[in-house]
Amino acid sequence: MHIGKSYRLTDFLYWTRRDLYILTVVGAVPVILYETFGLRWLVLPWTVVSLFGTATAFIVGFKNSQSYNRTRDAQNIWTNIGNTSNTWGIMCRDYFGDSSIARALVYRHFAWLTALRYQLRGERVWESTDVQHNAEYQQYYTIPERTSSLESELAKYLSPEELQQIAGVRSKTTQLLAMQSAAVKAAYGENTVQLAQFIELQRTINLFFAQTAQSESLKDTPYPRQYSIVNNIFVRIFCALLPFGLLREFDSLNRAAPGLLHGHMVWLLIPFSVMISWIYTSLVQVGESTENPFEGNSNDVPISQICRAIEIDLREMLGEKELPPPIVPQNDIII
Repeated sequence: MHIGKSYRLTDFLYWTRRDLYILTVVGAVPVILYETFGLRWLVLPWTVVSLFGTATAFIVGFKNSQSYNRTRDAQNIWTNIGNTSNTWGIMCRDYFGDSSIARALVYRHFAWLTALRYQLRGERVWESTDVQHNAEYQQYYTIPERTSSLESELAKYLSPEELQQIAGVRSKTTQLLAMQSAAVKAAYGENTVQLAQFIELQRTINLFFAQTAQSESLKDTPYPRQYSIVNNIFVRIFCALLPFGLLREFDSLNRAAPGLLHGHMVWLLIPFSVMISWIYTSLVQVGESTENPFEGNSNDVPISQICRAIEIDLREMLGEKELPPPIVPQNDIII
């Protein structure tokens, strides 16, 4: 997530520069054929092109709106995870007289958070983190889940026996929550907690199950492929047709052009068609980098930072003094 005032224009141009190169060629070829080789029939009615552009704008706007909604939903889920985690920490601290039990439950919760964020950072075929323009932008920030292994991170919070118990299972998040439930049930069986407290603890675990499912649903359900491909195809067709629709419009400017500009106004079509097409392709690229809110792009929900903030808060509740450092932004990007 970018937390600065804005992306710099130079950063945005660098991020989209490949499209600019292609659009420059797409805009230059019709002008060269029209002006240099005299192929004056290479024109399209502007009305047709403008209608196609209007339809394309609606499709691009719809996709970007839905992409933003996916990111907003992900942010809401993780805001709830943060709130519920604080509640869990308070209950573990206050319900259990034995501080070792409270610490085990809280540290197992850290393990669940760790397993969940690693699961959400996993690669999916439809994601765009490793597309070239996104991959090279990662020089400005680091994805924590790619710098250390899940096993080494879980070892910070779980005993060797617990690590062995979840080794090789399909869903570590599910098994960790099941272990939490078993521990709470054992505590109730030993009269360590009262019935009302046991019910509240189990209800909170159920909330964690629901939040896991919500996160997994967003991760494993891509933006509908039929809308995505239509969006990309329409934008490409519009960018290809745009210069042909502008040829006659710019050529007609020669009547009013003075001096050296007279007879050469059609060449101005190239920068203007590039600018108009760049608006469309940039919106597509922005939507693409927003639609998968957990993949590790610079516009993602900062689940690594949220997990670290939760860990710091809960460790402080336990009275610990040696705390992990908060995750700080890198070039205004927090991940």
